[in-house]
Amino acid sequence: MARIELRDLRHSYLAHPAGDADYALKKVDLVWEDGGAYALLGPSGCGKTTLLNIISGLLTPSEGSILFDDVEVTDKSPEQRQIAQVFQFPVVYDTMTVYDNLAFPLRNRGVPENDVDARVRAVADMTDLTAMLKQKAAGLTADGKQKISLGRGLVREDVNVIMFDEPLTVIDPHLKWKLRSKLKELHQRVKTTMIYVTHDQTEALTFADQVVVMHEGWVVQQGTPVELFERPRHTFVGHFIGSPGMNLMPCELADSVARVAGHAIAIEDAPKTPPHGDAALELGVRPEFVSFVDVDEGLPVDIVAVRDTGRNHIVETDFAGHRVRALVPEGMPVPEGRAAIRFDPAYTRVYADSWLFE
Repeated sequence: MARIELRDLRHSYLAHPAGDADYALKKVDLVWEDGGAYALLGPSGCGKTTLLNIISGLLTPSEGSILFDDVEVTDKSPEQRQIAQVFQFPVVYDTMTVYDNLAFPLRNRGVPENDVDARVRAVADMTDLTAMLKQKAAGLTADGKQKISLGRGLVREDVNVIMFDEPLTVIDPHLKWKLRSKLKELHQRVKTTMIYVTHDQTEALTFADQVVVMHEGWVVQQGTPVELFERPRHTFVGHFIGSPGMNLMPCELADSVARVAGHAIAIEDAPKTPPHGDAALELGVRPEFVSFVDVDEGLPVDIVAVRDTGRNHIVETDFAGHRVRALVPEGMPVPEGRAAIRFDPAYTRVYADSWLFE
């Protein structure tokens, strides 16, 4: 296991990059502690896989350094870094049994057969593969094959980090939750540093203790699932995490008061001075923190649409020309026509040029 530190990382696939637009990965500084569960989260093309390949040693960064336990490994191979990877498509040897697939990494390193057997059986027990050990891998389902890939990462005790690149993409939806639960359980048991790359917020937030959110090559926030939800540091985080995402609307700020279309909005710990220059200001509040109040006590809105999701109603409103969504728990009354809403001041944020303004 290893503590991983990334210093001043940048990467371009062009020979002579001229500016930020030419870099697939902008400046990245991160520290991942030994034994932690981490996720890289973001849409396709945001730089997740580029960063994963740099950490694993499959790609050398254009600039910057990678350190494992304070030892620089920037120019070392994946083998020298002691990396295990689980890919989107399971990599297994179909003609081998499950047992031999799990044993392969150890036999390849000359581990004594008694030790191989003990380790294979221990990992098979962890990954629910014991009953399949004598089966040929070719006959297994996709989730069974992905368990073999995971087991091969766990079977070696010298691994510094296990890296998962979209590991559940080809798994049937009804089986995904089982594998997510198994991954979380395994991390809690073995305490190996794990990094999970995905575009799926549910996978990231249910697996990781710390999530790194990426957008257009930038790391826009690293934090716990609660921090990302309650205090997004960038409007992209507010939009990308949560369903539906954060409500955003242009605002003005003066004397610690935010205003939207002339309506004053209460904010706890509001910035006392506006940002310098011509920064574009936005007010952000998640639908979970929007509530309906008496018409004479809140912000005037018109009800536009109501969607029933089973546990909640998503109520879409028009507030001074801006669409604002509210979540109403099942069983609570949903207003019709003209209504009024209130934003919870503790969870209402001001953003300047997309970044949280404090």
